[in-house]
Amino acid sequence: MVRVRGEVAEARADEIAEEVPVAFVYNDTPFAVMMATPCDLADFAQGFALSEGIVEAIEDAHVESIEHLLEGVEVRMRIPPQREQALQRRRRSMSGRSGCGVCGSELLEAALRDPVPVGPGIVVTPAALQRALRELRAAQPLGARTGATHAAGWALVDGEIALVREDVGRHNALDKLIGAMHRAGLDPQAGFLVVTSRASYEMAMKAASAGIAFLAAISAPTALALALAQRTGLTLLGFARDDGYAVYTHPQRLDAAR
Repeated sequence: MVRVRGEVAEARADEIAEEVPVAFVYNDTPFAVMMATPCDLADFAQGFALSEGIVEAIEDAHVESIEHLLEGVEVRMRIPPQREQALQRRRRSMSGRSGCGVCGSELLEAALRDPVPVGPGIVVTPAALQRALRELRAAQPLGARTGATHAAGWALVDGEIALVREDVGRHNALDKLIGAMHRAGLDPQAGFLVVTSRASYEMAMKAASAGIAFLAAISAPTALALALAQRTGLTLLGFARDDGYAVYTHPQRLDAAR
């Protein structure tokens, strides 16, 4: 790689983030192909199954095998027979783009769905939010090396980051985090979510589907995300930076007086 700054050109080595097709196969039936960073794939598969409404409990999504093929990665999973109806409702084309679940949906009703309302969650202080943002920046080794990935972090009530997952796709990073949280036994009502992306509809939907009540994004929300957050009870913050934040929905979970 040749890096040019001003009039100076310098040849140097560079680390590049991987992006490969990851195929999810449920009960021997192909379901979706997502473009993703090939790490934390068990977390990804289980988090995806839960956040997409394929299963109601992460224990119902059993990863049977992860096979690295010439064409990409195939993750084979087993779900209860009674959940195969949900699988058909969420059936996608096999060309999901960069982790975007809505892009591959075949029907409008499959693309736009509302999770059940979130629980009470916790009250977050501005100090805890600022700590979580600082620690999230320091906990992205792949992003630091490549500059090409998003991250989703789970923060405890005091702002300590307990888990982080990275991926080239913001939705994938969140699915990986949701899977990792459940595998680690972390209560989605006992902390809050910080993400290094905009708060799109699907990011809000995935958070609410996982039972998370508080989402802070470093960039802007979309109108559809705000509508979903309002309906499900999700507290949604945008533009969460060192110098402030914007509260869009359900401000009762933010203790701005502290």
